[in-house]
Amino acid sequence: MKKLSLLAFLLCIFQFSGFAQVSESMIIGVWTPGHGKARVQIEKIKDKYYGKTVWLKEPNDPTTGKPKVDVNNPEVSLRSRPRLGLTILKDFVYDGDGVFKDGTVYDPESGKTYCGKITIKSATTLDMRGSICSFKLLGRTDTWTKYNGK
Repeated sequence: MKKLSLLAFLLCIFQFSGFAQVSESMIIGVWTPGHGKARVQIEKIKDKYYGKTVWLKEPNDPTTGKPKVDVNNPEVSLRSRPRLGLTILKDFVYDGDGVFKDGTVYDPESGKTYCGKITIKSATTLDMRGSICSFKLLGRTDTWTKYNGK
């Protein structure tokens, strides 16, 4: 009986101690990737989630002094588009339990696009996984932090 009471007590503590249920809307906002060189605003458009770069630590090219552009894009016609405002997350769909899948992640540093998966870890952190689409075991995960305006 004591074990059952202790279990009920612990469940009550966890319920009221800030362990909140992960909700789909937690992804909406501005996030800072692990490298800290950019901030990405994630928003819902219709039934999918997209993210665009809204801040760069170094917004200008150090050699030209002009705003950075998408110079590494494999499509030559897109190499002149600005990095600031560039959509780098596309078509993510909420799958439940804090997981967003079936999207793509564009890396402007390399010009490559990867299959993506986002997992909400808490109200202030998420894991962004980018992998080779045909072989999802090859990839890497980066922890992003929600930007709080400071």
